Amino acid sequence: MKKLIALSLLFVFSTTFYAQDATTAKVKAKTEKAVADKKAKADALKAEKMAAKKEAEKQAKADVKKAESDAKKEAAKAKKEATADAKKQATIAKKEAAAAKKTAAKAKKDAEVAKKEAVTVKNDAAAAKKEAAAAKKAATQGKKDADVAKKDAVDAKKAAVAAKKEASTKTDKPVKELKSAKAKTTKVEKETTEKAPKVADKITGEYNGNKVYTGPRGGKYYINKNGNKTYIDRE
Repeated sequence: MKKLIALSLLFVFSTTFYAQDATTAKVKAKTEKAVADKKAKADALKAEKMAAKKEAEKQAKADVKKAESDAKKEAAKAKKEATADAKKQATIAKKEAAAAKKTAAKAKKDAEVAKKEAVTVKNDAAAAKKEAAAAKKAATQGKKDADVAKKDAVDAKKAAVAAKKEASTKTDKPVKELKSAKAKTTKVEKETTEKAPKVADKITGEYNGNKVYTGPRGGKYYINKNGNKTYIDRE
């Protein structure tokens, strides 16, 4: 009986022990599974983070490369635009320089022309002054000559009156001789097509209300209403 009871107790204890081992193994397996799942989840998260990091690095490298490429393109574009603009500005500057040079050359030419014209005006003024002085001198001389001619005319008239008187008192004097004496005081007019000179000749007397001029070769004339010379000579 005691053996039976002992065997029963042993059986119950064994069963309980094995039941506890099974439960423990089950708990342990569950715990190990949970740890394994946690580890796998952690590893998966770590792998995901690593992949994200690599993707981020890859994207960052791509972005840097793209940025460098864009920067290079922009720099090339800016350089091209700057070169084109500089070339355009250089062309404009060249044209402006050429225009300025042309204007300066024209100004210099105009200045030279103005200088020549000033010299010409000065020379003309000097010549006009000289001609005016000569004309004034000629007028003065003409007046003197006119006075002399007038005096000579008065003397000639007196001489003619005296000659006439003497001729009337001397009936024996030939008529031909009297005519010859009268002819010496008569002047003959000879109109020409010669125009009056710009610089007046010397005034040497007066004839029929006209001023008498003496030319460079000694010819005496007056200016008629046509502006031509009319020479007067004694027969």
